[in-house]
Amino acid sequence: MSSKIPVSVLAATGSVGQRFISLLDNHPWFEVVEITASDKSVGKPYEEVCHWLLSESMPEYVKKMELLPTEAASLKNSKIAFSALPAEIAVEVEPTIAKKGIYVSSNASSYRKNPLVPILVPEVNPDHMMILEDQQKSYGWSGGIFTNPNCTTVGFVVPLATIDRKFGVKKAFAFSMQAVSGAGYPGVASMDILDNVVPYIGGEEEKLEYEPTKIMGCFKDHKIENHPIVISAHTNRVPVIDAHTICLSFSTNEKTDVDSIINALESYEFPDLCKDLPSIPSKGIVYHREPNRPQPRLDRSTYGGMATHVGRVRPDHILDFRMVSVSHNTIRGAAGGSIVNGECLAAWKFGKR
Repeated sequence: MSSKIPVSVLAATGSVGQRFISLLDNHPWFEVVEITASDKSVGKPYEEVCHWLLSESMPEYVKKMELLPTEAASLKNSKIAFSALPAEIAVEVEPTIAKKGIYVSSNASSYRKNPLVPILVPEVNPDHMMILEDQQKSYGWSGGIFTNPNCTTVGFVVPLATIDRKFGVKKAFAFSMQAVSGAGYPGVASMDILDNVVPYIGGEEEKLEYEPTKIMGCFKDHKIENHPIVISAHTNRVPVIDAHTICLSFSTNEKTDVDSIINALESYEFPDLCKDLPSIPSKGIVYHREPNRPQPRLDRSTYGGMATHVGRVRPDHILDFRMVSVSHNTIRGAAGGSIVNGECLAAWKFGKR
């Protein structure tokens, strides 16, 4: 009998679902026991219907697994469900799974604005997990829902929160250059993105302006008090396959200098609750001192695609400082982020270490 925690992957055949399947292969804490897909794929083996998109091979463990309907009744053995469901389906399905007693680690945006649902980035706010107890009492669930943020938010919120804790941050401007993989598969048409930049991604700017305020907020008296920071965002789709790049300008509450900002980033330490989780990288923030770094192609896959790469901290003529960050959008920003959130839950609820 395996001592691993049984988990499921919802929407396992899509691009994010495939990342879950790959990253959960031989996971030290989790064992995939159930996978779901759309009605047309139900009852078929995974390898028969999945158009595998990743460069690494499809794991052997999943090839013959039968795809189940995406509904609570299908999940008979899972303790955690890793959800790659689109938001319009997640909003209906995820609460029924949580009611059944399963914890849903969601990649969807459906419940990020719900005051009882934490947007988790364990490098920043692992204590927000505690609000799940209030969520359960309020809804009568024995499970729960917790989410990761938008794949671009996670690319700058770790360094921004690190600077905030040292000097305070009152406002910021984020300009993103987002990879095409963030649009899923088949994603953006080649005629739209080749030789081009698309200066609009529906709904993204609002997420970048709201989500950091909740992530950087304080869990106190059974509620999350959002951070007062004001953020303005502009999002762009660019012809890069993986990894989002964010140019960030910000103002601090305390007067400081470039060297002190860099030192704060280089001396970042993980919160105790997320130290030694299997998917946490050895460095949460990697600071690059070269003038032309970080870059998606050079930096996205180092540290397992789970680190945030930062560089070019310098004075800003409108706000106080500016910098560049890069993170892997489908690993740290999607499946990998949901998995590390699940690990955080396992360490807290199931005694894993």
